[in-house]
Amino acid sequence: MSLNDPLANVLSFIKNYENLGKIELITANNSKVIRTILGILQNEGYLGSFEEIEDAKGKIIKINLLGKINKIGVIKPRFAIKRADFEKFEKRFLPARGFGLLILSTSQGIMTNVEAKEKNIGGKLLCYCY
Repeated sequence: MSLNDPLANVLSFIKNYENLGKIELITANNSKVIRTILGILQNEGYLGSFEEIEDAKGKIIKINLLGKINKIGVIKPRFAIKRADFEKFEKRFLPARGFGLLILSTSQGIMTNVEAKEKNIGGKLLCYCY
């Protein structure tokens, strides 16, 4: 069985392991985008530390879970979002104003919706978390 979207797979694993009450997740899905998004989630306090471990088949990621994620998921299709449209997509994907975050890819890198509002730039939506 092939898995087509590695980011969606990692976020799904995180959600499932959090629901089961596990404290650690090991996944073979590894890319720069996934590591950047995990770093953002760690900085925002949703995840604990994570590290890359060299395996015989390649690098795997070991993620420490904190149990603070209610829901996390990838946004498909990857909507292009302008600065003026943040409110509309926050209402669509987040449960309340100021609660949770959207992660988007911009011309200045991957960042949260709060950082993108401060820099006054848009981008493409990747995922949400609350």
